[in-house]
Amino acid sequence: MRSLKLSRAFTLIEPGPVVLVTTNDGGKDNVMTITWTMVMGFSANFAITTGPWNHSWSALKNARECVLAVPTVDMIDTVIGIGTCSGADTEKFEKFGLTREKAGHVGAPLIADCLANIECKVVDIVERHSIVVLDGVAAYYDSARKEKRTLHAVGDGTFIVDGCKIDRREAMASKLPGGL
Repeated sequence: MRSLKLSRAFTLIEPGPVVLVTTNDGGKDNVMTITWTMVMGFSANFAITTGPWNHSWSALKNARECVLAVPTVDMIDTVIGIGTCSGADTEKFEKFGLTREKAGHVGAPLIADCLANIECKVVDIVERHSIVVLDGVAAYYDSARKEKRTLHAVGDGTFIVDGCKIDRREAMASKLPGGL
């Protein structure tokens, strides 16, 4: 093995999938691209990394709710476009032709163009580490959507796309919660 700069170590375990996070500040919807996400167990608990450098931060912090929308590989240019402009001066839903759908439990909209959406409430903000802890309150999945492959950011401007699904449920049955 060769040595790797420690500053690039995160590219080895960069989480995924990339998500679009929608917020509403009480008057305006916004959406931001987040590549640092984490599942926090088998229940609907998640964490994302963001902070005051993102325009959506104040809406997320004040409203304490959002939607995690899961885009697919065919949306990569939209995902990058959303992540490289600011909601401070751009109406991203219009600019990128996103279809808003009213959420049932939060003020932020679902994105109908995405494979899945999870309505979430903010339950903790760990400012020291820029971590927002979320509890999912409702989830939606578009099984009719043809493209289902999601994106995973490497962190250096490149992405990995999901490939084949390998089924080992039987072998792992003793470790999986009931109903999966």
